[in-house]
Amino acid sequence: MQLVVEVVSIHWQNDYARKYEDYEALCVPEYWIVNYLGISSKYYINLPKQPTITICYLEKGNYQKVLLRQGDDILSRLFPDLRLSTDQLFATILH
Repeated sequence: MQLVVEVVSIHWQNDYARKYEDYEALCVPEYWIVNYLGISSKYYINLPKQPTITICYLEKGNYQKVLLRQGDDILSRLFPDLRLSTDQLFATILH
């Protein structure tokens, strides 16, 4: 498994904590947490609460996180030629 993309549900704690730890332990190189509703603790998505995508990159066995908001470009280390914005991904989920 090289890439996991999770869409946050009402049980967002699983995506930001339990699954995060599981995928990190499994050495999944890239983990995307797509929070299109902006639901979770401000610890994970900051304030003001809004849709976010958290990209987790595995470095030396630990995830390094990049928080993206609406209008940002998604950069994947696994797929460097990927051209996708947060807006495009959010629009796809909402339709």
